[in-house]
Amino acid sequence: MSLAEPRPATLLGRGTVERLGQTIQKMEVALVIVDGHLSPGQQRSLEKDWKAKVIDRTGLILEIFGARARTREGQLQVELAHLEYQRSRLVRSWTHLERQRGGFGFLGGPGETQIEIDRRLIGERIVRLKKEIETVTRTRALHREARARVPYPIVALVGYTNAGKSTLFNALTQAGVVARDQLFATLDPTMRHIKLPSGRNVILSDTVGFVSDLPHELVAAFRATLEEVLAADVVIHVRDIAHPESEPQRRDVEQVLKQLGIEPDNGERPVLEAHNKIDLLDADEHASILAAAARSPNAVAVSAVSGEGLEKLLSAVDRELARSRTSLGVVVPSHDGETLAWLYRHGEVLAREDGETETTLTVLLDAADTARLERRAAVRVMRA
Repeated sequence: MSLAEPRPATLLGRGTVERLGQTIQKMEVALVIVDGHLSPGQQRSLEKDWKAKVIDRTGLILEIFGARARTREGQLQVELAHLEYQRSRLVRSWTHLERQRGGFGFLGGPGETQIEIDRRLIGERIVRLKKEIETVTRTRALHREARARVPYPIVALVGYTNAGKSTLFNALTQAGVVARDQLFATLDPTMRHIKLPSGRNVILSDTVGFVSDLPHELVAAFRATLEEVLAADVVIHVRDIAHPESEPQRRDVEQVLKQLGIEPDNGERPVLEAHNKIDLLDADEHASILAAAARSPNAVAVSAVSGEGLEKLLSAVDRELARSRTSLGVVVPSHDGETLAWLYRHGEVLAREDGETETTLTVLLDAADTARLERRAAVRVMRA
């Protein structure tokens, strides 16, 4: 239902609370989920009136995240987000935090009907979690530095939850990442190496799905994971183009990207749109989406299931990465096979002329690779 005016005490109007309360009692409902944000006071008031456990939108998302996290990093981030959220909702002291078993305490379990967590214990646990996540962040930074030395460009998949990012990731990489028709199936970032049509190597990153009104606790807690998006050279916004709410979902994703400091329209970092799931459209809709994507310089219509449009998507990534490359004339001693092989691995060779003692090439290279090439002995680099 839509809410005309939120009430400070219960969010909902008194008449609505009483009417829903009668239904809840009649149906013996044990758990009520409110699609909105409840203050701690509102949550307690509704639980008292309805005599049932009440969780809000943030609580539900955290519960789903808790069930989906598989790696240690994901579990740390979910637990931190849960504890930050739960800290403001404590009602009495519960000194058994150290013996708490798996799960995050929304939908049941011992001691969870009335959450009684001691503020001092939970504060200490938050401090420890933040230190562990700082270690994760430093480790990721080291990994990014290592990749920068290789270096392979990073291409990050982002999008609304259940838009088909992991299915697309699998189609492009044959990685076998878990891909299910459910919310937040991917919480832990996955990275794989792929080769673009030009022969260029890149690293493709699958990331957590976004959702409308993503709770700020989650944006903050998953900062280490989302930093992979910040480090990306190209961002692919995967959209479920067959979903009736595709356009609102696009706006929600762009809002989260802005929270991370990525402005899709400022040209600082290329953002491509992959209009996914065109296999679910009827013939007329399919033709319309293909025509619309063809008119847009930054959109490609694809189906991660059938494979339609995937080559076009990779070519679009190639094109965006090529924009950051500079055309150079390079003269290499003919016997220096190592440098010649390096140029083919890291650049795009446009022309080659072999002489008796020297090989002259025209190559597209990134600025970082150009600097590395100029440090190589006996190589002459001529800028256009």
